[in-house]
Amino acid sequence: MWTGENRKLYERKGLRYPSDMTDEEWSLVEPMIPPGKRHGRHRSVNLREVFNAILYLLSTGCQWRALPKDFPPRSTVNEYFKLWEWDGTLERIHHALFVQVRELSGKEASPTAAIIDSQSVKAAEKGGAEIDPIGYDAGKKVKGIKRHLVVDTLGMVLGAEIQPADVQDRDGALTVLAEVRRLFPFVEKIFADGAYQGAATAAAVADLGAWEIEIVKRSDTAKGFVLLPKRWIVERTLGWIGRCRRLSKHFENRARSALAFIRIAMIRLMTRRIARLTAQQ
Repeated sequence: MWTGENRKLYERKGLRYPSDMTDEEWSLVEPMIPPGKRHGRHRSVNLREVFNAILYLLSTGCQWRALPKDFPPRSTVNEYFKLWEWDGTLERIHHALFVQVRELSGKEASPTAAIIDSQSVKAAEKGGAEIDPIGYDAGKKVKGIKRHLVVDTLGMVLGAEIQPADVQDRDGALTVLAEVRRLFPFVEKIFADGAYQGAATAAAVADLGAWEIEIVKRSDTAKGFVLLPKRWIVERTLGWIGRCRRLSKHFENRARSALAFIRIAMIRLMTRRIARLTAQQ
């Protein structure tokens, strides 16, 4: 709710760009970035500015070559973005912040319930060949990719997967659920919509671990918009991600780059949430 107190917590006054991190937010991320190499030339680039540049790309959706000149060179920013995605830095930061958010919210670090959903996203009109293929979702009439997200009851992402849009939800779910089982072994129940129903899907999910899938269906008698239990949480997370212009369409040639931007979006969300929760305590 936009109370006067909450509005102050979300204000970005005093920052060069609204996407920049505050000192408090950066203090959460900085300790988890690997140090420079011990030998050879010492690192001279400002890593906070590199991270701010990536957040600027995420928020504005601009091209790499359109980065403002007050950021480090785009080649430097791009190399660090690819390095942090490749060596697992973004995944480690995401996981550590996830645990902090849950603990500050009064929950156990590892969740026991999760919600899964998918979102078909139109591919941008860009030149060159697609490295990772796209597809056509006949139901949504969208040519592009499909994001599969699994979130906890706070809306924080547990796992994500990007596949061509023509992959059925029940088939695409298995890959991302296998990732969730590896990282969060205490999950006992998965909430999903009707696209994931069926004996074959339930059996495949059960083979991944000791959990069950519960289908949350929309009532046939309901009229107009109805808030569905649990499902609204993952839909809100998809809405959060869609507000980032870099993720409003599928701009990337590699699915792993798009996944990295989803992690960056959640890192931005969680640092701000931690700052808000800390200030309220």
